[in-house]
Amino acid sequence: MATRIQVTIDCADPNRLVEFWAAALHYRPQQPPEDHPTWKSYWLSKGIPEDELEGAENIDSIEDPDGVGPRFWFQQVPEAKAGKNRLHLDLSVSGGRTVPVETRRERVHAEAERLIALGATRLRILYTEGVDHYGETLQDPEGNEFCLH
Repeated sequence: MATRIQVTIDCADPNRLVEFWAAALHYRPQQPPEDHPTWKSYWLSKGIPEDELEGAENIDSIEDPDGVGPRFWFQQVPEAKAGKNRLHLDLSVSGGRTVPVETRRERVHAEAERLIALGATRLRILYTEGVDHYGETLQDPEGNEFCLH
């Protein structure tokens, strides 16, 4: 049996990244367990000290509405991002290699424009004439790199 995973992203503003990544991945914010009005209430009930829960009233995770993809948790940390990501997400939005490269380019570019409108920044376009690949590298609102292909 495969091991289920959670993707954890260190960040300064979990609320901003929840908003961005929920829209980017077509996920939804994860609500606290039914018997708790906030995540802070839930974590306090689990014995986490209150001084470790600054900002925990807000939603800090997203989930796949179909229950297939991994949960993403946006962990607030005091330090800023430093350097290039050693791990990044690749979002497959083109339809795959059976789709003509020009159609894939249009789909990837349209998704990049949608994400830029949500706060992403384009870093580079990955395309060489005659090569059967098109992709774009972007950064989320806190500078975490990810690719569209």
